[in-house]
Amino acid sequence: MNLLWTLVLSLLLAGQLGFTLEVEEKKAAEPEEPVAHASKPDDRQACHMWMGGVPGTPGHSGLPGRDGRDGKEGLNGEKGIPGEPGAKGEPGDKGGDGPQGPRGFPGNPGLKGDQVESALAPRSAFSVGLTSRVSAANVPICFDKLFYNEQRHYDDAGGKFLCAFPGVYFFTYHLTIYPRDTRVSLYRNDKAVMFTFDQFQENNLDQASGSIILRLEAGDKVWLQVYGEEKHGGIYADNTNDSTFSGFLLYPDAPATGQRR
Repeated sequence: MNLLWTLVLSLLLAGQLGFTLEVEEKKAAEPEEPVAHASKPDDRQACHMWMGGVPGTPGHSGLPGRDGRDGKEGLNGEKGIPGEPGAKGEPGDKGGDGPQGPRGFPGNPGLKGDQVESALAPRSAFSVGLTSRVSAANVPICFDKLFYNEQRHYDDAGGKFLCAFPGVYFFTYHLTIYPRDTRVSLYRNDKAVMFTFDQFQENNLDQASGSIILRLEAGDKVWLQVYGEEKHGGIYADNTNDSTFSGFLLYPDAPATGQRR
């Protein structure tokens, strides 16, 4: 049985091989035909190669695409025309005081100004002394030794100070006492306002002094004199011992001060 099937298969393969060789020989003998254009149907091809089929069902919409990349920055545009100024606004409320700032550094000292004298500044002062002893009583003591009397408000010939500017004055005296007791008084306009008494000690030089502040009017006079009897006039002076009388203006009255300002 197997031999029979083997023989049948051999005959079929031999016939198929001969048919294939015959077809190849025919194709080689026939000239090649030109290739038809793809867009035109070939009548010699089978109908399923050129007949259009039924349109298919439209497909579903695709998913949205991703955002594109940012474009490059463009060039600056031309400068526009300036607008008109706006109306002036209402003033704002005043702000509160700010905190105090730190203390600054001290400034450099200024230049020293020129020394000047005011023509309106009243000045009055004197300081005088004796050159010999005085014993006369109840008359002004003439101090004839001048230490200072620039304004000449003290009269060394009459022994009296003349007030030129109304105001408050300071007077003081320092007396050497020898060889007897001394009583001296300070007068203003013929009225004694201050008294000093020294009881002399034998074989010694005594000292007596006094001071006072007075308010004077223009024209008032002030002086020293021995009161009582001449036996109470022991005011002494020589080359080594002085007896002095001084006074000066402390401050003028208010009207004169107003003029100075």
